[in-house]
Amino acid sequence: MSTMCAYMPPNTTIRPSLIVYNSFEFRYFIKYLSSVMSIVFVRRFQTPKNIKFNISYFLFLNMTLNKNKEIKSLKTVEWKDNSLILIDQTKLPTKLVYTKCNDYIHVAKAIKDLVVRGAPAIGVAAAFGMALAAYNSKARSISSLSRDLDKAFEVIRSTRPTAVNLFWALDRVMKEGKKGKTVQEIKNLILNEARTMAEEDVENNRSMGAFGSNIISDGDVILTHCNAGSLATVAYGTALGVIRAAKESGKNIKVIATETRPVMQGARLTAFELHHDGIDVSLIPDTAVGHIMSKNKIKNIVVGADRVLKTGHVFNKIGTYQIALLAKAHKIPFYVVAPTSTFDLQNTPSDITIEERSREEVTTIGGKKIAPDGIGVFNPAFDMTPPELITGIITEKGILKHPFEKNIKKLKIGIN
Repeated sequence: MSTMCAYMPPNTTIRPSLIVYNSFEFRYFIKYLSSVMSIVFVRRFQTPKNIKFNISYFLFLNMTLNKNKEIKSLKTVEWKDNSLILIDQTKLPTKLVYTKCNDYIHVAKAIKDLVVRGAPAIGVAAAFGMALAAYNSKARSISSLSRDLDKAFEVIRSTRPTAVNLFWALDRVMKEGKKGKTVQEIKNLILNEARTMAEEDVENNRSMGAFGSNIISDGDVILTHCNAGSLATVAYGTALGVIRAAKESGKNIKVIATETRPVMQGARLTAFELHHDGIDVSLIPDTAVGHIMSKNKIKNIVVGADRVLKTGHVFNKIGTYQIALLAKAHKIPFYVVAPTSTFDLQNTPSDITIEERSREEVTTIGGKKIAPDGIGVFNPAFDMTPPELITGIITEKGILKHPFEKNIKKLKIGIN
């Protein structure tokens, strides 16, 4: 079975970055045919009325068979030789550098310092952080191992307060580990669960891409904010996965990416990976969004999410809310793309802590000071977009439509 590899700088070990189903062995055909049949079953017996399940999965099958249109995709998180390998996103776009994490402290620092970012990628990295904590533990008893794991759990948990995938991933691997009857079994269970989560992430991203590509027509110009692509996930991406899927299906599309101040994820990451993948992308200042919309250049908006509440409120990178407001004013469809692991069924908008990051992110660019000393700085990392501004939420299970709270509840998804 053929593979594709992400670009690697000189003197860097090359590893397969993403399984590509060009030769499409029979077992993969059976796997995805089974997925299609399960969707047909869900539509016949279980599907909430306002959730779209349509021919997009057949489109997905067609895309995986078409080797001429398959797009290379960076792999952000990878377990290799009992270590976690991450793309260091702080070095992009000038350098593509991989960093090796040998312990959970290194993983926690990578999450905190934005070496790895994006809710799905953070979640999987956190799971592997727990696998490292288990692997490195010298405990000989289950109680001693539990103490080591609890310590790692709290350290990793404290890194980013807003992205729900972090907590979901930690809870999931800890729950799986508790099934073990011996120290070694617990270690194996945690690592295997982290690996499963990484595989699921890519599969879910491709499913969301297949569903979401139906909202995009040939010739569309799509606006996206921040980075919700391969670099925000294990591979392929959420919002950018929709764009990739549309491109792979043969549609001629163009993308407009916002620079996304203050850390410039749109300029550094989204523009980098779309250009890397051969997708037509143009970069604009955040302040140009309204102007571009007023010229009738934008046909759809797709963004990712760090947390989706049961009410349909979406927490995403700062600036998302104002883009949604402008989209509403210009009657442009505004879609959120998020796996069900990003859904939070427990909390209300007032419960969520918005991460406040360092003042230096605002007062400097590339280490160069751009503002005077002694001024006040507000630097929230996220904002909240209310459901009335959102056209639909694209998940790996289908496209959620209004009323969100009713349909999210019917799907029985999220954290409990």
